[in-house]
Amino acid sequence: MADENVYYATGRRKTSAARVFLKPGSGKVTINKRDGEEYIGNPANHQIVMQPFVATGTKGQFDAYITVTGGGLGGQSGAIRHGIARALLLVDDGHRDPLKKAGYLTRDDRMVERKKYGKHKARRSSQFSKR
Repeated sequence: MADENVYYATGRRKTSAARVFLKPGSGKVTINKRDGEEYIGNPANHQIVMQPFVATGTKGQFDAYITVTGGGLGGQSGAIRHGIARALLLVDDGHRDPLKKAGYLTRDDRMVERKKYGKHKARRSSQFSKR
């Protein structure tokens, strides 16, 4: 992928990180060397992945080659969406307005809270009893 028309960006969500390569094409999405719909499976998550293309009106204009690691399919879908949105900015800075309004450029920094000692989970305590 040494073409000069390849746009690269990284997207992250929870513990997932996605490397997104966009190049002009027919709209084919490849995730971890598999077809995008086949890899994700859930139609709702696939819709999340395609949201930046729909918001900017570029659906079917770019081929996306994506490698994603970590987390589950929900977090990976969010990471891919973030990466695609950032790559579309490199294509044309005019895409910033619709992507920013939709909230696709903002890194969702919510992470799982760590478990604390003396607790069952991060916040769950033992049941209280007076006697």
